[in-house]
Amino acid sequence: MNVDAAVAAMAAIAGLCTGVFAMLAFRWSERDQAKPTRTSLHTEAVLPPGVDTVLSVLRSSAVVLDEADTVVKASSAAYALGLVRGGRLAVEPMLQMARDTRRDGEIRQVELDLPRRGTGRGDALAVSARVAPLGSRLVLLLVEDLTEARRIEAVRRDFVANVSHELKTPVGALSLLSEAVMDASDDPEAVTRFAGRMQNEATRLTNLVQELIDLSRVQNDDPLEDSEPVPVDELVAEAVDRCRQQAGTKQITIAAGGTADLTVWGNRGQLAAALGNLVENAVNYSPARTRVGIAGRRVSVPGGDLIEIAVTDQGIGISEKDRDRIFERFYRVDPARSRATGGTGLGLAIVKHVAASHGGEVTVWSAEGQGSTFTLRLPEAGAVRDRERPSDLTAEGLDDEDRPYETFNDPLPAHPAPEVLP
Repeated sequence: MNVDAAVAAMAAIAGLCTGVFAMLAFRWSERDQAKPTRTSLHTEAVLPPGVDTVLSVLRSSAVVLDEADTVVKASSAAYALGLVRGGRLAVEPMLQMARDTRRDGEIRQVELDLPRRGTGRGDALAVSARVAPLGSRLVLLLVEDLTEARRIEAVRRDFVANVSHELKTPVGALSLLSEAVMDASDDPEAVTRFAGRMQNEATRLTNLVQELIDLSRVQNDDPLEDSEPVPVDELVAEAVDRCRQQAGTKQITIAAGGTADLTVWGNRGQLAAALGNLVENAVNYSPARTRVGIAGRRVSVPGGDLIEIAVTDQGIGISEKDRDRIFERFYRVDPARSRATGGTGLGLAIVKHVAASHGGEVTVWSAEGQGSTFTLRLPEAGAVRDRERPSDLTAEGLDDEDRPYETFNDPLPAHPAPEVLP
């Protein structure tokens, strides 16, 4: 009986101890949960009311620092730019600005060039940093990425410099030639010679101004506003008619095929200008008594059918180092020859912008001494065709990816083909 009583007493004591321990553990857990954490302390207790919401809608990268230079809050853009790492501000000049602002309360702003992290590129990241006090203990840092704005400004400066140079040449030539005409007023032969050169320079100046206007138009206008179904054979006819005189002078034959029943969707004027520039370049850079081919076909792609218009010449070709730059404004592979043919260096830039604004692209295949093929790809007007029409102008002995069209060795298909004969 004594043993049973002792066991019962021991069990009662053990149960009491277990209950007391459980109660203490529960109270301890509640106290820990009620204690403010580091995150809640920073985002709720430290930040003034409404600041968190304002920072979340700012376009600039935002970082809030406390009196110990610890990051209280940082936007995702700040992490993306590499401004914050390990809970600390990683850019020393910005950190020093924050300390100075915390000391005297003055707002500071500075522009910095930061290295790009993890990209392997040597160009810097241009930013504008502005630091201001936020309450009595916090400092707010706003950082704006200026890299794209600086790039656009550099492009504008280069464009203005190039335009000024291109305009200066014919204007200066006209001024000198007019003086020469005045000095040679008693020599009819000299007057005639100088007047012819003045006419050439005036034509060159007119072409330059017109192409500048065309480039500005295709960059600023929305082609969808005046879009319509445009038959490809009509575009080809306009392009051939535009170059008929130059081709006839050089005895160059222009032959077209495969464009019947093909229609693209877009601005007729812009598309005609783009294709006309390609054909005009082919004629200007081709030797006399050669051939320029214009070929069209329909190709199927996952997003819908595309119309390809290829312009092939037997000209001097384009070297590999120049191939990536020929669509830049005012870039010329052979400046001397471009000036002799009246080239402005804007034709291919216009083609590129027209193709991009119409949802297409322009590509080039070329080999020095063998000629070039420029291919303009544009979305087809109307519904997607059920089947793909094979091209009759695929080159023999060359892969389609290497040279999509060849019109010199193989006979042209039986389509109405506008020609400029010798």
